[in-house]
Amino acid sequence: MADGSLESFIENVSGDSHLRVEADLGDGFVRLRSAEAERRQAAHDIRSTEDIVIEMLRNARDAHAKSVFAAVSREGDRRRIVMVDDGDGVPPALHERVFEPRVTSKLDSMHLDKWGVHGRGMALYSIAVNAETARIAASDQGQGASFVVETDLGRVGEKADQSSFPVFERTDTGTVAVRGPKNILRTVCEFALECRRDCTVYLGSVTDVVATLYAFGLSSLTAVARAFGRAEELPVCKRLALAADPAELARIADGLGLGLSERSARRVMDGEIEPLPPLLDRVRIEGDPAEPPDARKQASRTAKDARGLKIAPEDLGDFSDRVVAAYRDIARRYYLEPDVQPEVRVGKDGIRICIPVSKLD
Repeated sequence: MADGSLESFIENVSGDSHLRVEADLGDGFVRLRSAEAERRQAAHDIRSTEDIVIEMLRNARDAHAKSVFAAVSREGDRRRIVMVDDGDGVPPALHERVFEPRVTSKLDSMHLDKWGVHGRGMALYSIAVNAETARIAASDQGQGASFVVETDLGRVGEKADQSSFPVFERTDTGTVAVRGPKNILRTVCEFALECRRDCTVYLGSVTDVVATLYAFGLSSLTAVARAFGRAEELPVCKRLALAADPAELARIADGLGLGLSERSARRVMDGEIEPLPPLLDRVRIEGDPAEPPDARKQASRTAKDARGLKIAPEDLGDFSDRVVAAYRDIARRYYLEPDVQPEVRVGKDGIRICIPVSKLD
């Protein structure tokens, strides 16, 4: 054989994937050979909470997420990070395996950015090794994901100042310089600015993120989807919109790793807790022209209508009748009582429908 090599023949026929992959795990995930992982640079160094946060953000971006919601909380020496995204998702069979070394979905799409190479299958592994717990709370193929990481700050430290917001300024060369402690806020801000063309990032407390995800789902799901949808069949980022009451909102949130009290859930549903704005809305780059005050006011009016939604009684009655008619089709197929009276509640940020369900005798 020309070139005298069976290896050359196989490579010409099938490419070089067989030389780079130790095992095909299915659904686009592989375990890289050690040599290929080493070729993609050294292992990720996880030395702080901020290192974990940036790796989780890069993971969401590389999964093609357009929206990333980061909830951070601390209790004593325990730090908890929950990252919810609308990216590619992870099949249930691989929820544990993605935390193993050299497992990745980026065989041909490793990413080089300002933080180095991403796509070796070592980021989640390095996080798991250094964290107390690291798991996927919810995810499936094409449904996005919710990752939960808890650390012991005695093992993995973080900046003492976690409240200072970074200062951004335009340099003479046109680049953006950042001042301030390299805390979680700065880490997420730098990522949001660097990857602003890839995704939109939200950052806040657990309750803030729940309120934001709830509004996100209400704005994108149809009334029928909210009435008849099942949480496990919907994208992770939209599941909270299915809640008919605070208890259900708290239950669904807990399934995403976002534990909150029923009282806080009620405040979310009552609109007492505002959804978070995109983090970049808080970033001001010194040296750039200031936005005119009138433009800011107009943007604020566009983003939120304080008057809320008002529906005429006759239109609400007609809508309720249509819901009843749609439900009858489901009731016949599942042997449920078809004659129901749905509860339709109109809030300032959405319409909530609750249908009592009872089986036929």
